[in-house]
Amino acid sequence: MTTTRTLLPRRALHAAAVAGALTLALGAGSAYAYWSSTGAGGGSATAGTMQTVSVDAFISGDNPQSALIPGGTADVIVRVTNPNPYPVRIYSVSPAGPPTADTAHPDCTATGVTFAGTGSPLSPDTAVAANTTTLLTLPGTAAMDTTSQSACQGATFHLPVTMAVRK
Repeated sequence: MTTTRTLLPRRALHAAAVAGALTLALGAGSAYAYWSSTGAGGGSATAGTMQTVSVDAFISGDNPQSALIPGGTADVIVRVTNPNPYPVRIYSVSPAGPPTADTAHPDCTATGVTFAGTGSPLSPDTAVAANTTTLLTLPGTAAMDTTSQSACQGATFHLPVTMAVRK
């Protein structure tokens, strides 16, 4: 049995090797450019320029739809002020410390009050227009257990909160 081999001309082998090397080099260069490139083009972006959106939980004169009583829940009202020249969306409201009674009720030390906060993202979606203040009602997010002292009757509770907002 005889076998015949066809030999490619040296020039064709050289051309195939060069083409393969170029393909690998260009592919690696493209991959490197893809992972390391920072982009090009026009436009502008700024980071960290959003002014602080302030939150006050229940201010005198805001009228809640429910009262907080031992063993029950009530709405929490927060006043949100957006000083930015663009609207912001409220993402979540979370407790940021223990609730305290107003100064007119100094003997109310065991309030029994808790604030549940909201889910993330807040539902329904809530926006605060540019340069405005709005009231946000959080239904049933405050609770008072039955261990609350009788000295807490009639108190207004201060609820430290943290609000996450997005542009």
